[in-house]
Amino acid sequence: MFLVSPEKEKKLFERMKALGVRQVDIEEKFIRSSSPGGQNVNKTSTCVYLKHIPTGLRVKCQRERAQSLNRYLARRRLLDLIEQKEKGFIAAERERIEKIRRQKKRRSRRAKEKILRNKHLLSEKKSQRIGIKAHFIED
Repeated sequence: MFLVSPEKEKKLFERMKALGVRQVDIEEKFIRSSSPGGQNVNKTSTCVYLKHIPTGLRVKCQRERAQSLNRYLARRRLLDLIEQKEKGFIAAERERIEKIRRQKKRRSRRAKEKILRNKHLLSEKKSQRIGIKAHFIED
């Protein structure tokens, strides 16, 4: 199918299966390249355009002169984008859950005492300020 070794092709299909990407979900178009390559590029459509329908991700590849090699490279790039999108979503979700867990976590007795001590010091500071204001107003 592609101009790559059978091992690379097999790995590509295994990766597609692992990510849950089916061949049916990929829309494929061939476009004439606009890169250097002489008569071959001008006569044949070597540029490959892929669109993953479920996610809406798009990839365009015209790196090589051979269409089949560009098909392989485009698929590989598309899988990279899908994987990146999924892992980013998973990482964000994990971060959100961890934040909630930290918020709900009970404080230790020592931490509570420290917070109360700081509150008390701050209230003392504020009460002293009020006394000074009242003193100036009376004069």
